[in-house]
Amino acid sequence: MNAQRFLHTIDGISTWFGKAAAWLIVGLMALVCAEVFKRYVLNMPTAWIFDASNMLYGTLFMVGGAYTLAQNAHVRGDFLYSSMRPRTQASLDLVLYIVFFLPGIAALAYAGWDYASASWVINEHSNVTADGPPVYPFKFMIPLAGALLLLQGAAEITRCVVCLKTGVWPSRLKDVSEIDVVEEQLAHSEHVDEATRREAIAHAQEIEESARQRGMGGDLQR
Repeated sequence: MNAQRFLHTIDGISTWFGKAAAWLIVGLMALVCAEVFKRYVLNMPTAWIFDASNMLYGTLFMVGGAYTLAQNAHVRGDFLYSSMRPRTQASLDLVLYIVFFLPGIAALAYAGWDYASASWVINEHSNVTADGPPVYPFKFMIPLAGALLLLQGAAEITRCVVCLKTGVWPSRLKDVSEIDVVEEQLAHSEHVDEATRREAIAHAQEIEESARQRGMGGDLQR
């Protein structure tokens, strides 16, 4: 298995879990709507809705972390990073992944497993309400999220090594992503000429691709 196939395989795993977790939004919306109806129309509020909604959102937040990392969508203060050459970016990322990311996420997965196992053993339920739902399924999301992040972290470290060797960031598994809204609106406007529309589309695609490849200035420098 070559490096690119390895990277896309891990990206695919993170993407699958991220999209699966995204369906929890539907359940969360249905839960909240049902509770609003019961509370304000039927005057029959449900005590455990608050706990359940927190667990659904927390699961989405944790499990979606690896997917976000796979799409290079975590918040980055890139006013300096984007001006660096790809090899400099890769060197910086590699150090940060090894020194901070791996120890922190490994600790999360290790401690989260103990935390979830203990909750399972005692059949822990939420104590926020008198008849709270079980907590241990939710707590098992902690080591799962840690394991997914470690797996995606291995892919990110591999990307850094490949970039150090080649001087080019390897591609990512593409998925739905945002591009510059103003450029996109201009590209689809009926009040601009064809040349301007094409330029807007090209610029929007450049923004999307350069952001995906670690830094909006990386492609221009290459």
